[in-house]
Amino acid sequence: MAERVEQRLEDRIPELEQLERVGLFTRKEIRAVLRKASALEYKIQRRALRKEDFINYIQYEVNLLELIKKRRARTGYLFKKEEIEHSILHRVHSLFNRAIGKWKDDVQLWLSHVAFCKQWNAKHQLSKVFSTMLAIHSNKPELWIMAAKWEMETRLSSENARHLFLRALRFHPECPKLYQEYFRMELMHAEKQRKEKKEFEQAKMDLGEFNYSEEILNGEMARIVYRDASQKIKGVKFQLAVLSIAKLFDFTQDLQKEILESLQARYADDPLMWDYMARRELELGSLQPTEHTTKQKKVSEMAQREERCCAVFDEAVRAVPTEDMWKCYITFCLERYNRKTNSEELKQKRLERTLSVFSKAHESSLLSEALYKHWLQLLLDSNLSEKAVEVAEAATRHFSQSVETWQMRLRVLIQLKRDDVTQCFEEAIKHVMSQGSLPLWTLWVEWSEGTNSKEDTEALYQRSLHATTPAESVTMKEMYLDWTYRNCGYKKVKRLFTSLCENRPFSLDFFRKMIQIEKEQESCKMLRLREYYERALREFGSTNTDLWLDYIKEELSHPQGKPENCGSIHWRAMKMLQGDLVEDFVSKYTLLQTGHL
Repeated sequence: MAERVEQRLEDRIPELEQLERVGLFTRKEIRAVLRKASALEYKIQRRALRKEDFINYIQYEVNLLELIKKRRARTGYLFKKEEIEHSILHRVHSLFNRAIGKWKDDVQLWLSHVAFCKQWNAKHQLSKVFSTMLAIHSNKPELWIMAAKWEMETRLSSENARHLFLRALRFHPECPKLYQEYFRMELMHAEKQRKEKKEFEQAKMDLGEFNYSEEILNGEMARIVYRDASQKIKGVKFQLAVLSIAKLFDFTQDLQKEILESLQARYADDPLMWDYMARRELELGSLQPTEHTTKQKKVSEMAQREERCCAVFDEAVRAVPTEDMWKCYITFCLERYNRKTNSEELKQKRLERTLSVFSKAHESSLLSEALYKHWLQLLLDSNLSEKAVEVAEAATRHFSQSVETWQMRLRVLIQLKRDDVTQCFEEAIKHVMSQGSLPLWTLWVEWSEGTNSKEDTEALYQRSLHATTPAESVTMKEMYLDWTYRNCGYKKVKRLFTSLCENRPFSLDFFRKMIQIEKEQESCKMLRLREYYERALREFGSTNTDLWLDYIKEELSHPQGKPENCGSIHWRAMKMLQGDLVEDFVSKYTLLQTGHL
């Protein structure tokens, strides 16, 4: 091993001598480089190889290259690159090859090599890297796309890029992304040839020796790719993706027309197709173009476009009467309504249209729960409170077991200060399962606190403890304790705490709240604090280190505390805590003893 390391270090000597001779590095720096290289070489010559050692070595060599580059820029010396940089680059490629040979499955390692080749313009080496990588990782379409793009954009080789895409499609015959990028590549190739031909014609050069096929110039190759892909890949999303690519090129009108016709013929029952066709009307412009572009004309033109969009959507919901189709229609209307405009007339027209579409979808019983929420919000924002109450009631009829829908209706009634809030709460609790009803109970008691008497609110809290599941009752206990202290005082909350402690489960915050309440009293008694801490430790002593530390701090800092108890508390903590928590407790307790916690 030592002989191999020495041989590699000797191989470095010519480049290091050149660095010193031309004044880019000092003798002291050369020695430092040798020492570091020696250490790195020994690490990658061991029997048990580690990937991190190769990565560190490569990073060191890359940093060395960057430093040389900066020194050259500063001194203005640009010679001897063959003896210096090329030698280092060759070594980095060798390191990458060794690492990749050992860890072939690490895609990130391959990509790092690719990035390095691109950074230092090593085209020949990069071609080899791509070739080897694709032979091993042929199951990853994104790598094929990366290689083809490099061939097309950097090496300007459409033929190589096409060859790579065709090879990739043999491995992934139904990959939409591959077909999309292949389609884009063929259009880019056609555009490139069109520009070349135009430049030759402008220069009045003879095109006899150049063969520019009219079919290729018009994107016929891309059309073939699209037709082949359409037979293998189903779905509107792919068709729309291909269409969006075609629209980037100004010579694809016929191709766009073919894609649109195929889209309409094959996916007449798909909401996404109708959504695209409707929104397309916004881009087509006014049917009656005018010379003047006054604000009123612009508003009128936009209104016409939106009307045409809605006409398509109206046809769509008749042809495809589904929830998804109505969702597309309503989403479009909401987007247009939320767009800023200075025209009050246009904004009012958008509002009326949106509310009308919501009503039609509701009448068809095809309005989703989420869209009911949007409808309610729109009605409240528009001060249509009576209609909002009707819609909220209709929503709870359609989704009678949904907690969120009932919450939505109740919030509307509370916001409008209606008299039937309590009745609605009772109705909601009947329909909703006890598991998951916590949001309704918390909303009910919060409303009751600001509206009803103390007696009614307390009765409601007591009822909620029995109506919710044990896990959800934990939250209600915390809220009940907090409300009782705020409204009924210390003595009442102390009795309530004792009462609530009879029924599990509890939360840590429940006990901490009671401890905090005790601390806020003028005559805070350590005896009671110990009781609360002991109750909390019985429930959470095995899983919470902070609780033990707070108990110890209390004994140390409270006027009635007994510091001599700290030893026994520490001993109990060490016995009760589980796993790694013991180590965590010991470190924190040490910090506490030294005054750092």
